[in-house]
Amino acid sequence: MAVQPPMHARHTDRATFLGVPVVAVIVLLAGLFGGTPPAVALAIAVGGTGLWAGIHLIRTAYETHHRDGTVVACRGAGFIGLGSLATALTAMIPLWGPPSPGVWATSAFAVVVALFSTGVLFLPGWADNWQVRTRRAFDGAGLGVSLTFAGYLIPVVRSPHLIILPAIMLSAIGISITVVAVLRGRPHRLPSVRCGIGVVVALLALVVIVALATLGRGELALPVLGLPIVAGLTAVADGGSRRGLAPSPLEPRHPDQYLASYPLLAVPAAVGVVAALWHLITVRAFDTTGVILGISMVAVLVMRELLVVRDIRRYAGQLQTAEAHFRSLVAGATDLTLVLDERLRIRWQSPAASRLFGLADDEVVGRTFTDLIHPDDAADAQAVIDAVLAGEHAEGPPALVSARLRDGAELWRDTESSIADQRAVPEVAALVVHVRDVGERRHLERTLHKMSYSDQLTGLANRRALMRDLLAHRRRAGQQGTLLVIDLHGLAEINDSRGREVGDVVLIEVGRRIRTLLRAEDVPARLGGDEFAVLTSDGAVLAYALASRIATVLAEPHQLPGATVEVHTSIGLAELAGGGDSDEVLRHADLARKRARQLGLDRVEWYDPDVEMKLNRRMELEQQLLGAAERGELDMVFQPVIDLREGQPVGVEALLRWRHPGLGTILPAELLPIARAVGISAEIDEWVLDAACKHLTAWSAGGDGFWLSVNVSPRELLTARFPDRVASTLRRYGLAPERLVVEVAEDWVAEDVPAIVASLAGLRKLGVRAALDDFGAGQASLSHLRRLPVDMLKLDASLVNSSSEATAPGAGPAVIDVVVSLGRLLGLEIVAKGLETREQIDRAAKAGCVFGQGFELGRPAPAERMEAYLDSHRA
Repeated sequence: MAVQPPMHARHTDRATFLGVPVVAVIVLLAGLFGGTPPAVALAIAVGGTGLWAGIHLIRTAYETHHRDGTVVACRGAGFIGLGSLATALTAMIPLWGPPSPGVWATSAFAVVVALFSTGVLFLPGWADNWQVRTRRAFDGAGLGVSLTFAGYLIPVVRSPHLIILPAIMLSAIGISITVVAVLRGRPHRLPSVRCGIGVVVALLALVVIVALATLGRGELALPVLGLPIVAGLTAVADGGSRRGLAPSPLEPRHPDQYLASYPLLAVPAAVGVVAALWHLITVRAFDTTGVILGISMVAVLVMRELLVVRDIRRYAGQLQTAEAHFRSLVAGATDLTLVLDERLRIRWQSPAASRLFGLADDEVVGRTFTDLIHPDDAADAQAVIDAVLAGEHAEGPPALVSARLRDGAELWRDTESSIADQRAVPEVAALVVHVRDVGERRHLERTLHKMSYSDQLTGLANRRALMRDLLAHRRRAGQQGTLLVIDLHGLAEINDSRGREVGDVVLIEVGRRIRTLLRAEDVPARLGGDEFAVLTSDGAVLAYALASRIATVLAEPHQLPGATVEVHTSIGLAELAGGGDSDEVLRHADLARKRARQLGLDRVEWYDPDVEMKLNRRMELEQQLLGAAERGELDMVFQPVIDLREGQPVGVEALLRWRHPGLGTILPAELLPIARAVGISAEIDEWVLDAACKHLTAWSAGGDGFWLSVNVSPRELLTARFPDRVASTLRRYGLAPERLVVEVAEDWVAEDVPAIVASLAGLRKLGVRAALDDFGAGQASLSHLRRLPVDMLKLDASLVNSSSEATAPGAGPAVIDVVVSLGRLLGLEIVAKGLETREQIDRAAKAGCVFGQGFELGRPAPAERMEAYLDSHRA
């Protein structure tokens, strides 16, 4: 920001600046009142003031050139300064008194007019180039000549005074140029306006002095005429030195934009025509001077008209160039532009219409815009257009219309149109619509929407789509319906053994099979991985039947190129009425699915609150079983095996118990599946073997023939290091190998018979005996029994319980009799389990069972009580 000088400094500069004009006024007053000859007073006052103003302005021009480095900026002050000097010389002519003073005065005055007019045209903000300055010079000259012509014809100047006509015309031209420059200048800078006013005042007074000098009259009036000249020169010096200039506007308008602001061509022409008509009516003839003035006026107007023609041609060329640019932009645009009138009729369409939509002008222009819109979208589009016509979108972004538009091939295209209200713009006065084809974008949106709601591998609905349809089904059909959740088993093994490509093929086939079993209104979905779901409106009975069919169909072998694979399922069902919301229904079905998985393969289970309680208990136990041995929560109980002939205990079976601090005692039937699920069954079997052998060593009542049996899971039995671990445990506690019996459940034997045979053979080499537990409950064949190197056969309780039915008169031999006879032929020791009544004991003994085990013979007891039991029987 510029630093403003102090107030007293500004007053001092102002007083210094006005010193010369004040002295000049004093001199003129002295000449007016007779103290000084009038011509001398005029010469001293005007000459001094003109010399002072000229020097001041020329110095300003030099400083401007030195500061800005430009020539144009300093020309205005320079020419006006020279005009001030010429004014000083003109004022000295009455004092000089040369021969033919009129000629000298008129010539000097012509120089003054030329310099002042040129300087005014170069003042800041009034003209930017030579074309504009030329037009304004001709505007002023035409107006001045026409005024002179009119003044001569009306008439004002009489024949004896024709000698001053050149001075009058020069003053009229100079004043007109100055007035035109002032009126046409933008912005109206006050210093420049003051300079223009000073020029006009000085020229008016100076032309009177020139006229008096030419006529040789009015010497006494010279001091009076000098006063306005001094005032004008002072204003010229003040304004021309560019003091107090306002800053230029941020976006200055081009001067040609004001061409139509003032009818400058019409004014001189009208003045000349009116004057000529008046003279023709009153005088009826034109003299030579009048003809010359008329020709001069016409010549100036013709030159100005030529400039106008040149400007029009230039503007027309610019307009053609702009139109060519506009057409190239519109023709190459990706949007179709339409211009509509207030009745929505199409007045114009861009050239891109044929390229983008195949629409010709004769097919579109004159029709209403709504005729091109799909009938289903016309109402919404009309509502938006009505809002635009009502002015609701006058502020803010243009209104958008999404509608299908008919193209030249009579096809409907998805479009998006922006409507701008340009009725307030006179050059447009219409609604401008930009139409864009969004078909590809809509297709992409639909594709993305489909992808976001469908499984990319199987083509079924995904979890998100299932939850959406589940919510919509609950709203539409109420609480009626069922949700099925399907879990595949065996897919991970297929991926590991045959590759994920084969696994993907299996998933696709599973989706296809599920879809073939459903109705059109049912919703099949893939939840992710190997989980599928089905949403059906069927009730409980039909939904269960559907789940059973799905389990059966999916269990069928999958014929693949070069391979045949099988998968199994677990299916959970939940009624929609049983859940508060969609997430809860899905959770219920998933809990039922987990329950079905626990119960076995290809099972179908309904959700009920008990299932959820059991699953919660199961999950809690799975979390807490880890580390149970380290926390000392695992325990052993022992159940005696009795010789049915002598009634003495010959061995015990070690049974695992989990003493849970919160849930109490957990039995093996619940504990062992959890251990297998979390993968610690081997560690638990190792702990059982170690704890059982430790207790057997501590007991002395049983004798060396007293044996101990432990249950071993197939996973532990099939490990290569199991025989070594058994041998190490026996050595650690000093037990004879024949005192240990390893029990293997019958239903586990079929998993891998050769491997189990090899493992049991390894135990037999150590001297450890093996027993086949729960024989008769599973599906072990006689061939397996012949191949297995077992020494003991423990019969399932169901064989003893069902034998009572065979004792009826006329019945054939009981199953237990057949099994015992077979065991004897194979050289196996027979143990009857589950003996809970005296009758069952007698029946087992009668069938030939040597040993028995059950609650009637002895309940499972801790090690301390079992040791006391053995001591009591030995005594």
